[in-house]
Amino acid sequence: MPGKFKDHIAIAKVNGYQSLHTTLVGPSSVSVEFQLRTEAMHVVAESGVAAHWLYKVNAPGTVAAERLGSQWLQSLLDIQDETRDAAEFWDHVKVDLFPDAVYVFTPKSQIMAMPRGATVVDFAYAIHSNVGDRTVSARINGDQVPLRTEIKSGDVVEVITEPDATPNPAWLGFVRTGRARSKIRHHLKTMAHTESEELGEKLLSQALRAEGIDRFPKNEPDFDPIWDKLLRFTGSKSREELLTDIGLGKRIAHIVAKRLVHMLADSGQKPDALLLTRERFTAHESTSQGSITLDGSENASVQFARCCRPIPGDEIVGYLGRGEGLVVHTRDCPVAKKLLNKDAERFITVEWSDEPVRSFETGVVVTAKNGKGVLAQVAAALAATEADIVHIDMGQEAMQDDVEFRFVIAVRDVAHLTAALRNLNRSPSVMLAERRKVSSPG
Repeated sequence: MPGKFKDHIAIAKVNGYQSLHTTLVGPSSVSVEFQLRTEAMHVVAESGVAAHWLYKVNAPGTVAAERLGSQWLQSLLDIQDETRDAAEFWDHVKVDLFPDAVYVFTPKSQIMAMPRGATVVDFAYAIHSNVGDRTVSARINGDQVPLRTEIKSGDVVEVITEPDATPNPAWLGFVRTGRARSKIRHHLKTMAHTESEELGEKLLSQALRAEGIDRFPKNEPDFDPIWDKLLRFTGSKSREELLTDIGLGKRIAHIVAKRLVHMLADSGQKPDALLLTRERFTAHESTSQGSITLDGSENASVQFARCCRPIPGDEIVGYLGRGEGLVVHTRDCPVAKKLLNKDAERFITVEWSDEPVRSFETGVVVTAKNGKGVLAQVAAALAATEADIVHIDMGQEAMQDDVEFRFVIAVRDVAHLTAALRNLNRSPSVMLAERRKVSSPG
């Protein structure tokens, strides 16, 4: 390594100890930082990207340099293992090649270097992937902060976790490091795969009951020959892949069930005539034992259609879109009616749980007299009923006598929505407030 470069590192180390607690100050420090960055870029250009990590140590051949190189290589291997896609891999890695580092502390005074702009979530994943996956909140210097907060040199960062917590897809919108981004995406993909497999097993069990088979063939030695034949028939590589495809709507459950019933019959297991009669008798009823109950906890395996935005209390139908999983529409939705005429076999019975675990989004249109503070009045009327505003669009109507606000709000059920609309219509500035079942922005 050139002597000039070594001198820069020596100068940087003198200022570097101070920068663990404060940012670099003074023209000399700024000049050194600029020169270091320039030298690092030259080394990367001449010797490859790994050399960028080695310029941080005095002697590239030492144990410290080897440990740093091993960490860098392991980080790349972890990201590659979780992406399996060249474009996505580059997207994850490129932000880590030139980390303009900040130095922060764990509550136990361990120093960690993070790229400038890194957030609390990046810090959590830098500690361990399990810490990142289970993060629910954080404190910086003892103060509670949002998870998107950028960390600064000298900060003491404490991450609070919960055993049952999972990554939020919204984190992908603000995380800085490739490691955090790849870990979040990997976890979300795994979670979606697991949920789709569980939904597929539920749908296949429902279809088998409709054919008079009460017991779902599990992974047991007695059923291995039957599963092998079924996988050859469907072209699936494994039982898990077949169930996932059913959950995603790539295969129709009752078609697979009919084939499976024939195979079970060949092995001596005949349909139960009593069960078959009962299932066919209750097939038209919403209380059929084969219906899917929704409480809002289904996550990636179930989508609530944006065209009609169903909420608890609405009559609903379930459509198994090709590769989309289960999509829930209101029964009177025009889009659902078109799909019913086209792909009736893809519809299944769905119903709401008596106790949904979260709120649901729906559209509301408010026509109000244009004037000063009208939006604040409308928002206050919604807030008074504890309906959360998710999105608002008011178009280009600023100069007209009246204005139309198009809201997406989160409510518990139809009764909650009715109360919110009633309160809106009582507002002096509101001319009309009603539900909007047509796709709206947001």
